[in-house]
Formats: sequence, structure tokens, C-alpha cells
Amino acid sequence: MTTYTILIILSGLVIFSYLFDLVASKTKVPSVLLLLLLGIGLRFLVDYLKIQTFNFLSILPTLGTVGLILIVFEGSLELKYDQHKNKIIRSAFLSALTILLGTISVITTIIYQITHHDLYTCIANAIPFSVISSAIAIPSAAALNNTDKEFVIYESSFSDILGIIIFNFAITNPSVNTSAFIGLGLSTFLILLLSAIACVVLLYIMGRLVHHIKFFLIIAILILVYAIGQSYHLSSLVLILSTGLFLNNADTIRNVWFRSIFLYKNLTADLSQLYQLSAESAFILRTFFFVIFGFTMNIGELNNKIVLANGFFILVSIYLIRILFLKIFKKENLSPILYIAPRGLISILLYFNLPASLKIQEVGTPFLFLVVLGSSIVMTLGITLSKRNRLVQ
Repeated sequence: MTTYTILIILSGLVIFSYLFDLVASKTKVPSVLLLLLLGIGLRFLVDYLKIQTFNFLSILPTLGTVGLILIVFEGSLELKYDQHKNKIIRSAFLSALTILLGTISVITTIIYQITHHDLYTCIANAIPFSVISSAIAIPSAAALNNTDKEFVIYESSFSDILGIIIFNFAITNPSVNTSAFIGLGLSTFLILLLSAIACVVLLYIMGRLVHHIKFFLIIAILILVYAIGQSYHLSSLVLILSTGLFLNNADTIRNVWFRSIFLYKNLTADLSQLYQLSAESAFILRTFFFVIFGFTMNIGELNNKIVLANGFFILVSIYLIRILFLKIFKKENLSPILYIAPRGLISILLYFNLPASLKIQEVGTPFLFLVVLGSSIVMTLGITLSKRNRLVQ
């Protein structure tokens, strides 16, 4: 394959992704779903033409990780905090936590019934299927009203963070004891401390940099700190969310010393440019990640009634648990938020990070693909029907 052919393919994928975003804004069909289908179509074309390709699975986790960082950072840069939002933040956190734990419990039971593996292995495999993907949820919430949009951003980001915390805890602690919880408390304290330091340092750097290229440096520092934290099994997504929130709300801090040292004249303009750069970079990475994931899928493996039936049971359990706990924590106006519980980038990343000794053959990538695809379809139909019902009313 020549250099020009590769450039044509890459450029074509970006153009298709842009068109898919336009389609998504009009039809509420998630662009991610269209990207997955594009990847599947390309796989059929490559197989038909007998074109040799390399193992794309080797770059998928890296693409997904950087994409996740940028998507959460982009979402957090949109959020303005005030005391009136304490209620929505609290309900989003409690909703994310209880729904995540409830879903892990139910899916663990389903996997145990399917495979009869030990409980620890079943729990580790259930976690990736239980986390809401902010990479799909946040862009899909763009057309919602401000309250619902903020709830989705907070809930999906909290779900990602809590999912990573529970996943790291599970794979590093085969047996749960006092020392395991002490380690969890220590790692949580460390990441909160690291987040606080990173927020202040990054804001200080932004104000002092005079070079015309500085926003990629900020993003590179964020990715570096995230990677270092993750390598020590710290839940570094907390750092990404808190940094975006801090930068976008730094001007509300009234402390005279803080304002004199850290705030500067062009902060608002710089944040706007940083948001734009994050959004466009996230768009590119999301495009390649989901196209490659679709490309690496073997659709023939989905022609299995047992896989289809078990995938259906997992999807049903996801939404039954969701409606139960949303009624407790949100109480009113559940639609369309009820349907915005997609599995996607974070689920795929967690699944690929499962140690080989914990992977269950019966719960493989076809199973994962089915749940990702099914939850995206449910979200699409749910948002469309909700919008139609509001128009009728």
C-alpha cells in the first residue's frame, strides 16, 4: 500500500466521520454507530479484495486512551459550577455509583450462569460491560436541554472514573481484605492531591507561556500525568475531569492572592482555543478508534444464538437497573436520560486491559461488540422517541 493510498484512506475516514456527525445531529443516530458500521464495511471490502493489513488491535488501546482523555477534558471544559448545581452533581454521582454497582452485580450473576467460572473472575469480566461510555454519551447529549446535558456529562464522567477505580481495585486485589481498602483509600488520596497540584500548575503555565504554540503542550502534560498515574493503578481520569472544571471556573475564585498570581487577561480566549483544540483532537481519535474496532470485528462470530441471547439478557439488565435507580436519584423527567447508557470506548479499553488469566472465552470481543452496538441502538431509538413525544405534546 503506497503512501498516497494511506493518505487517501485516512482523509476519507475523517470526511466520512464529519458527515456522520452532521447526520447524527439531524437523525439522533450516534456517529459512533455509523463509524462502527463503516469499519465493518471496510473489513468486508478488504477481505473481498484480499488486501493484507497489519494487526490494528495493537494500537487500539493507545488510541482509545488518548481519545477518552480528550473527550472527558472537552466535556469538563463546558461545565460552569455554581452552588445551585450541587444537587445535580450529587444526584449524578449517586446515580453513577449505584447503577454501576447494581449493574456489576447483575451482569456478574449472568456471566456466572453462562460460564460457571469463579466469582472473582466473573466480577472482573462484568465491570467493562457495566460502565457508561462518556465518549458516546457526552456527544449524544449535545441536543438536550442544559440540565439534562449537564447530568449526562457528570454521570457518564463519574461512571468512567468509578468504573476505572473498581476495575483497578478488582484486578490488583484477588482477595478483599483490610489492606486492600487501605490501599484504595491511599491511591484515592494521592490522585486527589495530584489533581489539585496539576490544576494549579497548568493554570500557572498557561499564564506564563509566551510561545505561540502552547495548547498541545498543556494536553501533552495532561496525558503524561494521566499515563504515570495509570501505570501506578491510580484513577487518573479524576485528574482530567477536575482540571477541566478548575480551568473553566478559575475566574469565579475571589481570593485576591490567587487572582493576582494565576488569573491573566487572555484566560477566557485561551480556554476557548483549548476547548476547540480538545474537541477537534477528540473527534479525530474517536473516528479512528471506532472504525478500527469495527474493522477488527469478525461478524461471523455473531451468528451464534447463545451469544445473541446472553447479550440480550445483559442489555435488558442494564436498563432495568438504570430505570430503578434513576427513579430514586432523578425522580422526574427520566426520558431521554434513561436511554443514554451506551457502552463504548471505556468498556473496550477495560476489556483489553483485563489480564489474560482473567479473560473468559465465552465473554469475548463478539459479546462486547454486541453490547456496544445494542446499547447505541437503544440510545438512538430512545432519544428519537423522546423527541417525537415532546413534539406531540
